[in-house]
Amino acid sequence: MKTLVCQQPGELMWQCRNIPEPQQDEVLIKVKRVGICGTDIHAWGGKQPFFSYPRVLGHEICGDIAALGSGVNSWRVGQQVAVIPYVACHECSACRSGRTNCCENIAVIGVHRDGGFSEYLSVPQQNILLAEGVAPEAVALIEPFAISAHAVRRASVQPGDAVLVVGAGPIGLGAAAIAKAHGAQVMVADTRPQRCDHVARQLDLPTLDPLAADFHDRLRDGFSGNLPQTVIDATGSPQSMNQAVSLIRHGGCIVFVGLFKGDLQFSDPEFHKKETTLMGSRNATAADFAHVGELMQRGLLRAEMLLTHRLRFDELGSTYEHEVINNPQLIKGVIEFG
Repeated sequence: MKTLVCQQPGELMWQCRNIPEPQQDEVLIKVKRVGICGTDIHAWGGKQPFFSYPRVLGHEICGDIAALGSGVNSWRVGQQVAVIPYVACHECSACRSGRTNCCENIAVIGVHRDGGFSEYLSVPQQNILLAEGVAPEAVALIEPFAISAHAVRRASVQPGDAVLVVGAGPIGLGAAAIAKAHGAQVMVADTRPQRCDHVARQLDLPTLDPLAADFHDRLRDGFSGNLPQTVIDATGSPQSMNQAVSLIRHGGCIVFVGLFKGDLQFSDPEFHKKETTLMGSRNATAADFAHVGELMQRGLLRAEMLLTHRLRFDELGSTYEHEVINNPQLIKGVIEFG
């Protein structure tokens, strides 16, 4: 099989590898589509923490089951599935409490073990989700949508809630779309006009520029004179995250789904007087993947909400730097196989 390997930062190399044999409780996936994540971009640039080379990138995966390992009885060859890339230990305290998304020993396919930039991939049977009747490019985007869904679930978003999503990258777009699907009143803040235009076209939601002089006035105007109950920050920007407390109403909630390497700083009096609820959100659970699949089946989530570029797998070695790394127009790309 053909495999694209990130040998070291800035270097992708084609390799011919044997198609893996699925082991006990594993299924062999014939890869059809793979989404490109910020993790794949950071790994190419040598900026991804806890990462070792060489590595086959890609963790947003759609494929068909090509073979079954021993002990696999609930799946059949030919089914279209999404890969849940978080391989948990199921033994630590987080796993025992059902929070496999923040397993103490988590291994992420495409990060800690080889991923989907390959024609075939063998994965544990518990790490797939049936996704038939959905376009393959949408199935490849279930994983980023699931991260967004987990953040929305952490925020306990209810119908009618006033929600501000900061950052209109893929995770922010997903959070805005899912909060809207839950019946919330949603606004999106981003400094880039192109991304704000995408929000207006594909999500039909109002946008704000957080650097504009009238940002706070427009924010209140959008929520009937009030600040939002919930801020979901998907920027990974310390400047944005440090300002989040000033954006919520008293009794409000902040969820940080984006992250950066460093320390947060904000006014403790402001934090306390609002009785702020502050939460982190990491990865997603199988329930989040299933919820996204359901929303896709109902037509409430579409690939076009995130997707801006399509790339061919057999050309990726020569196009990755230009079309992905150095492409300011890219919001979300999907690699097409075959």
